Amino acid sequence: MTENEISKIIVSCALKIHKELGPGLLESAYEECLYYELQQSGLSVIKQKPLPLIYKEVNLEIGYRVDLLVENKVIIEIKSVEALNDVYLAQILTYLKLSNCKLGMLINFNVALIKNGIRRVANNL
Repeated sequence: MTENEISKIIVSCALKIHKELGPGLLESAYEECLYYELQQSGLSVIKQKPLPLIYKEVNLEIGYRVDLLVENKVIIEIKSVEALNDVYLAQILTYLKLSNCKLGMLINFNVALIKNGIRRVANNL
């Protein structure tokens, strides 16, 4: 399955969750719901996947965690904030580089229309 095929399923699941629950919940609640829906869709999902930082030859286990890693290809960073800003974009770009994944999805559930809260982020390896 390609990253684009996976991302379509992710968007569909996010739409389903947002339609059912709406905005205003904690990120952790949306993460659990999206984890459940993606698994129900038949995808392999890892929740809170540790992501080491490798500096020169040193592997630094300093607590970076990917919210959801889907099919070992797509990183999902979940937010429930007033607006997405450049720091969140920088965060997911860093995660993509550290993991060598090509595609990330930054999803803010705290919006009136979920389509306005979804941002695809590509890592141009």
